[in-house]
Amino acid sequence: MENFPVINMKNLNGNKRASTMEHIKDACENWGFFELVNHGIPHEMMDTVERLTKGHYKKCMEQRFKELVASKALEGVQAEVTDMDWESTFFLRHLPVSNISQVPDLDDEYRTLMTEFAVRLEKLAEELLDLLCENLGLGKGYLKKAFYGSKGPNFGTKVSNYPPCPKPELIKGLRPHTDAGGIILLFQDDKVSGLQLLKGDQWIDVPPMKHSIVANLGDQLEVITNGKYKSVLHRVIAQTDGNRMSLASFYNPGNDAVIYPAPALLEKEAEERKEVYPKFVFDDYMKLYAGLKFQAKEPRFELMKNVEANVTMGPIATA
Repeated sequence: MENFPVINMKNLNGNKRASTMEHIKDACENWGFFELVNHGIPHEMMDTVERLTKGHYKKCMEQRFKELVASKALEGVQAEVTDMDWESTFFLRHLPVSNISQVPDLDDEYRTLMTEFAVRLEKLAEELLDLLCENLGLGKGYLKKAFYGSKGPNFGTKVSNYPPCPKPELIKGLRPHTDAGGIILLFQDDKVSGLQLLKGDQWIDVPPMKHSIVANLGDQLEVITNGKYKSVLHRVIAQTDGNRMSLASFYNPGNDAVIYPAPALLEKEAEERKEVYPKFVFDDYMKLYAGLKFQAKEPRFELMKNVEANVTMGPIATA
């Protein structure tokens, strides 16, 4: 299998820009995932985020996980568990309104740090969206506007720990799924692996790499690009050793944003008569996704076509 795509963002400033943009384009079209290095987030900040995240799990969540999941999930089980994940999580919302001050058990240092980390990730997500616009031939800012809605994008971080599992053959850390939203930035453990994506018919490891940020594309970018870029099935394999840390930050459309294929891309494809993806309000898609997350995405898109007639075009229809 060819090498997992690693993008050195430093090369965007200089004579390697064209080849780096081509590398990003190939990753978006053929992988749905890529790993970023030299992305501008200070390594010291990332090290502190990792230390405090792992400390918070140990202090506040490990015992709860043992009581709620570990003691029940595999009790007397012989066949694979298909309705549960071997993970311990909590969610931080950053935009449009932060909930960090209300999340219980976080100490002040961790709250402040995660607020600052989110600002850096938001900037990186918007920078990536503009790089995607450039490769797609869309105007700068098109994707950010498409996500904006009336109150700006939704942006939040799922903080996960995947503890050691005694029977990893019977339960996934996280079952296979595509992400519903826009662009996802993942800061993952650089020592304990587990994240895999489906490429063709093979599960490929997303390699742990110190101080990297993994980016992947969600269902909304598949719709806006009319399938040129695709969201990709991925999963987390439970491990017998080590506790894997994962911070996945989701830069998603606002609840009332109207999502549909970019008209400029449809014009380019007109002669190919490609199937056109549906038009829908993002919140309607999320309500559907909530019950169908671990099923194939194609039926979700088909179901959204049924409500398409009631959706009015968003403010960027001609952008």
